[in-house]
Amino acid sequence: MATTADFRNGMCLDIDGNYFFIVEFLHVKPGKGPAFVRTKLKNVTTGRVLDKTWNSGVKVEEVRIERRPYQFLYKDEMGHNFMHPETFEQISIPGESITGVQFLKEGDMVEAMVHAASETILTCELPAHVVLEVTYTEPGVKGDTATNTLKPATVETGAEVRVPLFINEGEKIEIDTRDGSYVGRSKE
Repeated sequence: MATTADFRNGMCLDIDGNYFFIVEFLHVKPGKGPAFVRTKLKNVTTGRVLDKTWNSGVKVEEVRIERRPYQFLYKDEMGHNFMHPETFEQISIPGESITGVQFLKEGDMVEAMVHAASETILTCELPAHVVLEVTYTEPGVKGDTATNTLKPATVETGAEVRVPLFINEGEKIEIDTRDGSYVGRSKE
């Protein structure tokens, strides 16, 4: 058990059987009345963020979460199959639990959040930026760059992203996996 004094960003709490990460928190000591803690909590399974206020000193159930690296192997009807790089243990994770699953390709490393007591996988995250090759896009028209216009492009995983007009097929681009936006050309 932890109290509100133990709160820190990234801490995982069990609230009514659901797991929440603390996104941010603020201890408030008003001039009149008791102190309280205002928090923003992110639901591990749904990703929804909610605000919750706690009285100071309230006991909460802390959940121990471990971050483990896994390498993506392949996708089948059971889900996405991963392997731990040190123990070679293989696991299957459903696509709904993976953030940015549309940008996942074979051999990519991800970070899985594992409930330490029950050894269950809560969520899985790709790195913030990935480099993918553009497999199809309409050619840009020369002189059509007066405005910051974007066009659709399909990358090697099959996902569609919006890219600037000067990007052509075969180029490697960097994509933000959190929102699917174009970051820039790859330096590789």
